Amino acid sequence: VRPQRRAEVEAALGRIRDARIPVLNIDLIYGIDGQTERTWITSLDAALAWRPEELYLYPLYVRPLTGLHRLGAAAGPEAEALEQAAWDEQRLRLYEVGRDHLLARGYEQVSMRMFRRADAPRESQDGPEDYACQTDGMIGLGCGARSYTAALHFSFDYAVDMREIRSIIDGFTATEDFSRAEVGRYVDAAEARRRHLLQSLLQAAGLPLADYRARFGTDPREDFPAELERFADRGWLDGQAPEGLLRLSPLGLAHSDALGPALFSPGVR
Repeated sequence: VRPQRRAEVEAALGRIRDARIPVLNIDLIYGIDGQTERTWITSLDAALAWRPEELYLYPLYVRPLTGLHRLGAAAGPEAEALEQAAWDEQRLRLYEVGRDHLLARGYEQVSMRMFRRADAPRESQDGPEDYACQTDGMIGLGCGARSYTAALHFSFDYAVDMREIRSIIDGFTATEDFSRAEVGRYVDAAEARRRHLLQSLLQAAGLPLADYRARFGTDPREDFPAELERFADRGWLDGQAPEGLLRLSPLGLAHSDALGPALFSPGVR
């Protein structure tokens, strides 16, 4: 959890509005220890008071080797498993509360995490609104940021142990030549299909089958029949989507973070 001082946050938001930056984005985290539906709504309403153009709702995850993970592991494996199940249920409930609260207040859902104010001005079609990570790629700036090109997926090194993190940051700040990636993977044709399918499904708008065919010359339902059948069996695919569109159901969007691991190829796994 990243603690924030309320006064500092409010002051920063005020400066952003005073600077007339066109898109104010506020990030909130749910699943924090002690958080309830009531306190979650209080946090949401505090953010909504600024009428942000975008809100991101992030579930809290605990990675191995972190301080929070060590606290849970100290109770033993059985207690940890029970606690994890209860936490999963709490996060899903808070996600649904947050989603419904924002939808009822004039926001539209763009992805599991991202919500955009429906009346917010849109970028021009020559600007960021036309950007799609599936086809345009992405360059990440900073230590640990991921980058995508047509044939590469790369980043700087990554760790969760504080000593390792400091070592990686020290190495990053001393680096003068960033023309060579040391941590990454080549993306072959099969992996490119998987990446395109996943990145498209993670958007609430879904995947137009015609776009996939135009890029790869195939149909994702033929390329990934087993995976998509499992998604459908779990109720994650929208059976009412228009013809030619593959998209997630509300339940599928809620479980977006399970889609990536489910689409890992044997080689990546």
